[in-house]
Parts: sequence; C-alpha cells; structure tokens
Amino acid sequence: MKNKIIMFWAIVLIVIVSTVIIFVKPTKLGLDLVGGSRLMLEAQTTDSIAKITPEVMGRLQFAIENRVNKLGVAETVVQQVGEKRLLIEIPNVTDLKEAKAFLGETAQLEFKKEGKDKDGNQIWISTGLSGQDLSRSSLSTDQTGQWVVSLEFNDAGAKKFADLTKSLVGQQMAIFFDGEIQSAPVIREAIYGGKAQISGGNSGFEYAEAERMVNLLNAGALPVPAKIVEENTVGPTLGADSIEKSKFAGIVGLGAVMLFMIAYYRLPGLIADIALIIYSLILFALFKTIPVTLTLAGIAGFILSIGMAVDANILIFERTKEELRAGRNLFTAINSGFDRAFTSIFDSNMTTIITCTILYLLGTSIVKGFALTLALGVIVSMFSAITITKNFMHLIFGTGELKYPALFGLSKDEIGKSYEATETKREKARFGILD
Repeated sequence: MKNKIIMFWAIVLIVIVSTVIIFVKPTKLGLDLVGGSRLMLEAQTTDSIAKITPEVMGRLQFAIENRVNKLGVAETVVQQVGEKRLLIEIPNVTDLKEAKAFLGETAQLEFKKEGKDKDGNQIWISTGLSGQDLSRSSLSTDQTGQWVVSLEFNDAGAKKFADLTKSLVGQQMAIFFDGEIQSAPVIREAIYGGKAQISGGNSGFEYAEAERMVNLLNAGALPVPAKIVEENTVGPTLGADSIEKSKFAGIVGLGAVMLFMIAYYRLPGLIADIALIIYSLILFALFKTIPVTLTLAGIAGFILSIGMAVDANILIFERTKEELRAGRNLFTAINSGFDRAFTSIFDSNMTTIITCTILYLLGTSIVKGFALTLALGVIVSMFSAITITKNFMHLIFGTGELKYPALFGLSKDEIGKSYEATETKREKARFGILD
C-alpha cells in the first residue's frame, strides 16, 4: 500500500506540472488553423543540369529552408512532393509578394573579368570564383556612409580571390548577382585576406536591396531555378472556425465516452474517466513541450487517441469482470484483469505505432501531423491505462472481497455460486473451520 500511495502522489505531481506547462507554454498551431500561405515550387532544368536528380532536390530543399528561416516565420514546412516539387507552408503570412520573390531567386554571385568577343566588343568572362566560395556576407557601410555588402571567402575562395586580383591588376573585375552587374572596380593591387565588398555601383545600394542580397547570399544559392507553380492562401477566419469546431467535437466526443464508461462500468468507469482527464493533460503538455505543431489533422489524431485510451480500459475492465464472475477476490481480479489484458493492449498499440511511423515517414505534412499526435497519444495512453487506472483501483477498492458487485456493473446472481463459495470459504476461515 505504501508504494501505491507514493505512486499516487507522483501522479498528482505529474498532473500539476502538466497543468503549469499547458498554461505557461504557447500552443503552436499549423497553417490550417492560424492562416497563412502555401506555395508549390518546381525545380527547373538548366544548360548545365539537364535532369533533376534526388541530390539536386536535396540541395534545393536545403537552400529553400535556409531562405525561409531568414523570413523569420516560425513553423514553416518545406517538404518534397513528387520528383521535382517542394511544398512550402508559411503560417501567419498572407501577403506573399515579397516572399515569393525571395524564395524563387537563384542568388547566383559571380566574379567575371573583362574580355573581347570576335568582333572586338567588350564581354565579361567567368573567372570560376562564385558564391559557392563564400563563407558569409554581412551588411555594412563604406567611408562615405553608403550601404555595402561585405564578403568573406572560405579558405579555397580566399586563395582564388587573391590569385584572381593579382592577375587582374590594372583591369576591371565585375561582380554579378543573378545576372545583373553590381559593380566593376579596377583592381589596383592583389587583395589578400579573403575579404571584399560590393558597393552597388555609382548610385550605391538602398538598405532593403543590400539586406536582401546579404540574406540570399547567406542562405545559399539555389542549385537550379525554382518556379512557383501553385499558391493558395488560408485565411485566419477559416482557421479560427476550424479550431472552434475541433473543440466542440472534442468536448462532445470526450463527454459521450465518459458517460458511457460510468453507465456501463460504474465506479471503475468513473476511475477510467479521471485517468482519461489526466491522460489528456499529460498529452497536451507533451505537445507543448516537444513542441508539436498542431494542425487540424493533428487535432483529429489527438481526439482519436482518446478513444484508443478508453479502449485499453474497456479490455482491462472486461477481464476484471470475468475474474470476478469466476469467484476471484477483488485484489486478485484487478491484478489478473490488468495482467491478462496487457498483451492485447500492447499488441494493438504497437500495430498502431508502426502504422503511424510509416505514415510519418512517407506521408505529406498534414499526414505527418496526424501520425505524430496519434502515436504520442497511444504511448501516453498505455501509461494512463496501466499505471494510473490500476493505481487508483487498488487505492479505492483495497485488497478485500467485492461486497458490492453493483459497483462493477455486476449483480450478485451474475457472480453466482463461485462468489458464494468464496464467501463461505472466507467465513469458515474466520472461525477456523477446515473442509
């Protein structure tokens, strides 16, 4: 009994901590609940890249994710769909004019030298030094107070830059960004140290223009151009309406389940309802702690997991009633009910978890949200059914005989002669009568 009391207070502590987390930590909601925009990008081939391979898509996704992070928008999803498309979901952003331009630009930085074509006209020839040789870029000002983009090359890039400027002393070196010339200074001497600046030509940079260039360069150039082939917007009003409907569905579903448990299983059903409330608190606190981004599908997974949590209690209570009908005392019946039902509970939950894992690994972002919340719910439900319900059952019923079968939804006749035989045996033992 001492261990049961310790477990009881441990459960109380878990409930208190979970409640505090729920009220303190914010809930992260997905695009379909808070509103936002969804884009579909399609990778385009180039002269140098004739086929979109998985490696190219991996590099493209990495670069797009870096760019999305620069937008400062939390909980953005970037996921590959099909062979050459990326799905981008951006919550809380409904005006995507700037974002679309930002995500779709290739951000190709090139250093070129002056040359002549066959007709003697000036052309710019690639030097092999590009944005891939950069370590980082930053926004700063020059001596006149104009905005400039400062560049820092990696080790290989610093050597290339030094060799290039050494060979171009007295000549122009042009800096191109996405095919447009930004500046073409005359090299006065070799530049060592791996640092350079882009001044923006005679007119200089505007702050927003220079900042955008810095962000694009730091995010990395896209390996191939990406074209926006689909876009749509989810309004916050629709999201708020979905939340309200989900709350209503959850309350109605939970209430109906709790009423059924009390009506059919009586006092054990009430204990299961208390465990179900504790389960909901722990699971929701877990969602906020990880944190899990709740989408409409994720909420559906959460509500479905409530039903599965009750399902475990139903298996346990039915096994317990069978043991009571067979004449077992209450303590033995409760333990046997939990022990014999555990295998079925474990097997069914494991198949659900395996299914959720497959859905999470292979599904789209919406399916992933459903799979994650359902899997977490199933795992927590095993704790609530096996630990919380069992502990409360022993604390309330103790280790004695079942004096009031109606508490379990049973009649004395239903327990039958086995019950009477047990009672008779117990009475004889009290008076020291041996059969």
